[in-house]
Order: sequence, then structure tokens, then C-alpha cells
Amino acid sequence: MMGKLCKAIGILPVAGLVVAISTMSASADMTSDLYEKAKIEGALTLYTGGPVAPYQGIVAEFEQKFPGIKVSVTGGFSNVLNEKIEQQLKAGKLEADMALFQTAQDFVAWKRRNLLLNFQVEGHENIASVFKDPDGAFTTARVNAIAYAYNKNAVAAGDVPKSALDFLKPEFSGKIITCYPADDDATLYVFYTIVQKYGWSYMDRFMANKPSFIQGHLGVIRTVASGERPVTFDATTSTAGSLKQTGAPIELVIPQEDPIVVFTLTAGIFKDAPHPNAAKLFLNWYMQPEQQRRSGVFSARTDVPPPAGFKPLTSANAALDYNQFVSNEPLITDLRKRFEAYTGPVVNKGGVQ
Repeated sequence: MMGKLCKAIGILPVAGLVVAISTMSASADMTSDLYEKAKIEGALTLYTGGPVAPYQGIVAEFEQKFPGIKVSVTGGFSNVLNEKIEQQLKAGKLEADMALFQTAQDFVAWKRRNLLLNFQVEGHENIASVFKDPDGAFTTARVNAIAYAYNKNAVAAGDVPKSALDFLKPEFSGKIITCYPADDDATLYVFYTIVQKYGWSYMDRFMANKPSFIQGHLGVIRTVASGERPVTFDATTSTAGSLKQTGAPIELVIPQEDPIVVFTLTAGIFKDAPHPNAAKLFLNWYMQPEQQRRSGVFSARTDVPPPAGFKPLTSANAALDYNQFVSNEPLITDLRKRFEAYTGPVVNKGGVQ
């Protein structure tokens, strides 16, 4: 009877149950051990690319679950915060315990310089190989997608863009906004996939439609929501989804004729971190399925389903080589120069609050 019951609900009898219990016990032991050490440290300092606001809830939850550890979060542009970390490393006074950045190339370089702590979270084997370092020096904490977005009060149903070519239509002249491609790596990746498909002549036609450029995806989606610039092909699904939940008149569109671009938020712990055990505890906790399922974005874990309304990335027309793209320094340098020649240098500064 026990064997039939186990089979019916999809688990292994006795031997498999023992393995499951053993795994759960090992997990509990690891968490308990890290927590005891982290409590002695008493603090954790995170440097994260982007606004602080999206982390306030998860930090509060972590502090409630693990009392005695005070978490501070420093937000900003990844390509600015990485310079602060470099200055701290040079001075031998590292403030950041761990970084969660969009600039995956930083972690590749930091590992090469032996600056990162090798730490494999529980379930490391369930993280897709494209999203992790095999030694655990860094891992993908969030997988975000960039889609189209429009203000539903300002764009008629028949005009909703479905491909990059639609943004060349005259009805969108003076109505488009994106991040500066030379300033934001994820946006650079979007523009790169477009010119790879349609050629550099696309940029001449795009610029003729008088687009606006800003720093930061939060600024992009807020401008779309206000109706000032009601369309973009540069909306992060997480930021747009969060703003839509507040009642903003925005809608997301998954590209039908072009690949949906995927970029990552990479996490790594520094070897000289002031609070290494607190950092391990946080990263291990954050990467577990329970937290990953509630993140609102795609997970690097293969055992976590996609966010509501999305297909798994493996079954979608997704551009998944972001980490390889941003790690190709000669290509990135050349592309930044070429795109800046179109947009000019950053003058329209957004925010990361």
C-alpha cells in the first residue's frame, strides 16, 4: 500500500524518501551553520545595480527570518558602483560584501583576479549552466527580459508595435524613448540584436523618427506611463510589471518577429568581504525556489517556472547570450562608439531611486 501511494503521488518509496529527508536535513544544517556565523557578523552590505526600492521587501523579509543581521543596500548604475568597489579594493577598505550587477563582465574579471569567493548555493546543479560560474564565484540572481511597452491611453490598438520595424513608422515620430545604448549594457544588447537583423541602416531610419534617450529603465517606463513618450522597445518586464500593478496605463508586448532580449543580474561575494557568512546566507536564501518563484521575473533555476503570462525561455525566441556579449570587450567598445555617434553623449540623466 505504501509503495502504491508513493507511486501515485510521484515520489520514490523508502529509499527515495530517505534521500529527500537527508537532503532537507543537509539544507537545514547549512542554513543553521551560516546563520550562527552571520549573527556574529551582524550586518550585510549589498551593492546593487538599479533602484533600491525593489529590494526593500526582500530585505525586510530576510531580516525578519534571520534576526540580528542588519542589511544595507546601496543602489545605483552598475557601471558607476563597480568603480566605487574598485576604489575600495585599491585602498584595501572593502565596504561591499557582495554585488548584484547587470554588468556580468565585472564578475568575469573579478574572478580572473581571484577577488571572488567560490560559493555554490544549495541547488547549484539546478541552475542552468549558461547562468552560473561552475566554481560558484558568481551566479545569476535574476533573469530579466526586455519587451515592448506602450501607453494604452496614447496608442491605438491597431498601432501597437509588434516588431522593431514598427518603431520606424511616422506615427511614432517624437514618441519613442529608450535608454542610451552606449550607457546601458542591456539596451546595447537590444540595439545590437536589431542591427544584426536589419543592418545599420535601421539606425539612420530610427534616428529620423526623433527618439529620446535617458539613463535607466525606470525613467524609460515612467516616461511611457506619463504619456510624454508613449512607446519603447526597451522596457524591462520587471520594472514595467511593477509599475503596471500600481495602476499605470501601460501594457507590455512580447516581440513576435524579433527575439526577446534577456539580460541578467549577477551576484558574487568578495573574498575580502567584511561579512562573508551573512552574504552567503543571503545569497543561498535568495536563490532558493521559494524566493525565486516570487521574484516576478525569470529564474536561472531550471526547477522554477516562468513568471505568469510568459513561456519558458527555452521555448521562446530568446536571445540568451548576454553574458558572452558583455564579456566581449572589443565588441562592446566598438558598439558604444558607434551608437554614441548616433545618440550623442549622455545629457538626459534619469534616476535609480
